[in-house]
Amino acid sequence: MLPLLAVFLGLAAPGATSGGVEAIVLGVAQDGGVPHMGCNQNLCVEARRNPKKRRHVASLGLIDSVSGKRFLIDATPDLGEQVVALGAIPDGILLTHAHIGHYLGLAQLGREVLGARGIPVYCTPSMARFLRANRPWSRLIELGNVTVREIEPGREFALTPRLRVEAVRVPHRDEDSDTVGYFVHGPERTVLWLPDIDKWEKWDRSIAQVLQDRRLTAFLDGTFFDAGEIPGRTIADIPHPLVPETVERVGPQPPARTVFVHLNHTNRLLWDADAVRALEQKGFAVAREGERHDLGIASTPRR
Repeated sequence: MLPLLAVFLGLAAPGATSGGVEAIVLGVAQDGGVPHMGCNQNLCVEARRNPKKRRHVASLGLIDSVSGKRFLIDATPDLGEQVVALGAIPDGILLTHAHIGHYLGLAQLGREVLGARGIPVYCTPSMARFLRANRPWSRLIELGNVTVREIEPGREFALTPRLRVEAVRVPHRDEDSDTVGYFVHGPERTVLWLPDIDKWEKWDRSIAQVLQDRRLTAFLDGTFFDAGEIPGRTIADIPHPLVPETVERVGPQPPARTVFVHLNHTNRLLWDADAVRALEQKGFAVAREGERHDLGIASTPRR
């Protein structure tokens, strides 16, 4: 059914991508995207006038050109456009947690929009309970639009013979479910997708140590640049490590390619070229929609 849906939607056939196994950035913004509701700063005004200046909600696509399989990490409110950028209806969706920018897109898989059949949704048991207990998500399960596949953090599982994934628990406001990031292992290289965390010191791993792996590309929580970005609100209510805090904790020139993602519309890294250059001089980067990361030659499965 999925290939027929792809043809119906005019999407590229699975496996059309060149190269081996790769990851593609499909969105870089925090849950509200850019333009952001209630935002009247220049960034949002210009994005409303010019669609090319929009920023989609943070999501990562995974492509194995040998198996022809494609996957998404997180189902954002921008799912429809991100599926087009992915090139095909995803063969599976991995969820990080139950904050709105990360799962609301699942609603578009229902009969009101796509009418999908059995798309696997990989998530923790906590997230699975949330989906099964609440409409409209439980209806997607009942109608067979999605199939929930529970995963255990800390245990690798295979999406394809050349694409393996490990969920890792992350401390983050767990109001409705727990939160995970994902290590995605290709034949030669690995991606870490970790768009949300409260504070690095709360994690049971050292982010500085994780970033010692030269084969790693790490997409890290870059939600806020400074604590005064949101007038009338305190960052204590929506905790995230500030970008400068992460840079200081990790130190300059980390061996892993380290990229900030999940940027709030107030984050200067979305418009301040000088701030971006200063960050790059320290060995860090800001995620760009459409950027691709080669994870290795697909003809050599990872062992």
